[in-house]
Amino acid sequence: MPNSKAGNHLSVQLVRSGTSVSLNYGEAQSAESKNDFIYKMKVILKELRETYVCLKIIHRSKLYKTEEKIIKAKNENNELISIFVKSIETAQKNQKL
Repeated sequence: MPNSKAGNHLSVQLVRSGTSVSLNYGEAQSAESKNDFIYKMKVILKELRETYVCLKIIHRSKLYKTEEKIIKAKNENNELISIFVKSIETAQKNQKL
């Protein structure tokens, strides 16, 4: 990321939303109920989507040194979104049983 106002802002935001995912996942693992687990998983999903939008802005604005790395990060983030969507769906389905 370039050392510019936009570059600095987006890099800080990316670190915040990106690290929030793993921290919130730790919280979800200690959920007090199924509802609490689902809620926390949805918070994780919001953070993943925020991270994805940030990566898209970085990519479209060409605020990167290596395009290959930003594409890989977007793809991995998208895969995580898919995993968490499915996990939430499964948890909601199991909750109804």
